[in-house]
Order: sequence, then structure tokens, then C-alpha cells
Amino acid sequence: MQRYKYRAINNKGRPIRGMISAANEVDLHNQLQSAGLELIQCAPLNKKKGIFSNPAFAKKVKVRDLIQLFLHMEQMQGAGVPLLTALGDIRDTTEHDRLRDIMSEIYRDVSEGSSLSEAMAKHPKIFTNLYISLIASGEETGDLTATYRQLIKYLKWVDQMQAKIRKATLYPIIVTIVVGIAVVFLMTFVVPQIVDFLKYLKLDLPFYSVALINTAHFFASPLFTVFGVPVWGAVVVVVVPIIIFLVIKALKKSSDSLAYRFDLWMLSMPAIGPLIRKINIARFAQTFGALFASGIDVLNALEASRKTVNNLAIVEALEGIQEQVHSGSPLSEAFNASGEFPSMVVRMLKVGEESGNLTIVLDQVAEFYTNDVDEQIQAIIEMIQPFLTAVLGGIIAWIAAGSLGPIYMNLGNMVDF
Repeated sequence: MQRYKYRAINNKGRPIRGMISAANEVDLHNQLQSAGLELIQCAPLNKKKGIFSNPAFAKKVKVRDLIQLFLHMEQMQGAGVPLLTALGDIRDTTEHDRLRDIMSEIYRDVSEGSSLSEAMAKHPKIFTNLYISLIASGEETGDLTATYRQLIKYLKWVDQMQAKIRKATLYPIIVTIVVGIAVVFLMTFVVPQIVDFLKYLKLDLPFYSVALINTAHFFASPLFTVFGVPVWGAVVVVVVPIIIFLVIKALKKSSDSLAYRFDLWMLSMPAIGPLIRKINIARFAQTFGALFASGIDVLNALEASRKTVNNLAIVEALEGIQEQVHSGSPLSEAFNASGEFPSMVVRMLKVGEESGNLTIVLDQVAEFYTNDVDEQIQAIIEMIQPFLTAVLGGIIAWIAAGSLGPIYMNLGNMVDF
């Protein structure tokens, strides 16, 4: 089907712009009319406009956009507004171009007889299986308002967790880059001038001065050429970590075994390993709790929530848990047998099973580990800043000692001379 961009007006006279798939212009006109829109102008999208016409470069639908969408749906549903009217209102009022187009297609599908979950399932990049499962469960029970509340609660938690993860990764990366740039600048532009001065004085140099000269020589000298273009040591220092990162990423994609071993190794790393484990446990508990609270059975909830976990070692443990539960084992015993979950999680699950308050217990587990993640991130950030400052200070001290030290040690000889 051809993608068309269009201009239309709704039944309130508001101008609407967007894009939609249609067989032809007549089909486009019929789709918009069924959606309560009057077509003013349309044009087929040119598929050969360059890389920026690719959907990958379109504005992404963020978690906060989805929170606003489901919040709007929950308010409209709670006020007794019909589903189709609510979908049309969201389509007309959203300022997000891509989300407006998606809501136009969802509106069309629902108006043609599809359920909301079926219409949303046609857009898996925006509405994941988790969202679809929750909405389908709400449609079965007839209580979509509670489902929307559960989704809003879950998405707010996801947004909060994503902010914590960005904080945990972005700040150290920025500080490391700043320190790296400072070191490269010193070694490339400042130290070579000092080295030339030391060579001119023809002094006896200590080992740390010789090491400084060799390091500066590595940074400032062309090591090899690529297609006739010289590559300096400073470029190598910057590029090598990026190459290592890309190679690790490619190896993880090429081999499940290597990806599993790498993720298992990450869990065993000090400071970072416990943080990764806590993030994944919090994500799993929050997702599993949301699904279970919506009336989805334990096995399907385990299956869906397992897909939200990123670490393959924990994913494999959850697969084993799912098999044991399917065989009839209690949830707490299956988690205990996996060996990947702390004893506190196992104890709380057992309490939840015995008391019949598993949803409340899962929320408590997610809240506990969310707070724990926040505290650990703060601790890591507080540790990284003085560490990198000490590294930069040590390098500056090395430069000062390596350049000025020989001059002070030979100051008497220089005066006699």
C-alpha cells in the first residue's frame, strides 16, 4: 500500500495533518471520512528522498508519549466516553506526528470491527506484547479503566528506571571523555614542547621522564598509514575503545554462547554486576506484577515479563523457573532453585504465595530494588568523580615531575655551566 501525507479537518473544524497507508486516493478519502475527517489535500510520499525519509529517522514515540496516551484513554474511559470517540480525540489532539498517524490507523481498524488490542498489535514497535496482553486482559474482563491505570503505573516506573540507567551510564561516560580529551591534548600539544626543551638541554633523564617522552612520542607521531593517510597515536587511543565496543557487540549478536558468557561475566563484576542484577530484578518484578494484577496467569506472565530482562544469564534462569512452574513447582521454590535471585526475593515470594497477596509483594520487591538501584547509582557516581579527578591529577603530576624534575636536579650543573 502507498503512504500518503494529507491535510484534513475534523468535525470541530480543526486542521489535521498526518500520514496514512491507503490503496489509492479514493481509499484514503474513505478512510478519513470513516474517521470523521474531511480530506482537503493529499500527496503520495516519495520513497526515494534519501536516508532521512527512512522511518528509523522519524521522531520516536517515547515512554512519556505513551503515558500521556493511556492517561487520556483512562480519563475518557472513566468519563464514559465511547472508545472510538476517545481514539479520535487523541488522534486529533496529539502533537506527535508519528503517533497521530498510528492513532489514525488504530481508529480505522477499530471502526472496522477490530478490538483495541488487535489494532495496537499491528504496531509492535510502539505497543509491545506486554501492552497488548494487558489491554486484551482488560477487554476480556470488561475493565479497561483498571488496565489503563496499570499501564500508566508501569510506564511511569519504566520512565523512572530509564532515567536512572541513563544517569548511571551517561555521567561516567561524559566525565571519562572529558578526562580523555584533556590527556590527549596534554600529550599531543603540551608535552612535546617540553620534550623538545629537555632534549635541547641534553640532561640526564630519570625513568619517569623517559616514559613521559616515549608516551608523548606515541601520541604525537604517525604510527601507520591508511590509504596513504597517516594515523597518529592520539587517534588510535580514541578509536581503539570504540572498535573494541563494536567488536564485542558484533560477537554477542553472532553467538548466543558468547553473549551468555559475556552477560554472566558482567554479573560477576564488582559494583557493576550487582547493579545490573538489581535493575533486571526490579524490571522483572514490576512487569510480572503488572501482568499478574491484570488477571494474566502465572505462566503467561512469566513468559511476557522474561522478555523485558536484558541479561541472558538471568533470562536463562527465568526460562528454568518457567519450566519448573509448568511442572507444578511453587513459584518461590522455582526461584530458589535458579540460584540467580537473592534470598530476600525468594522469601518475599513465599510470603506472597502463602498470604495470597503476590501482587502486593511483587510491587514491594520492585520498589525495594528501584530504591536500591538509585542509591547504588549515586554511590557509583560519587566514587567515579574523585577517581577520575585523581587520575587526571596523577597524569598532570607525572608531566610536571617528568619535565621540571630533571631541570631542578641538574640546576646546579646548569648554573656552573
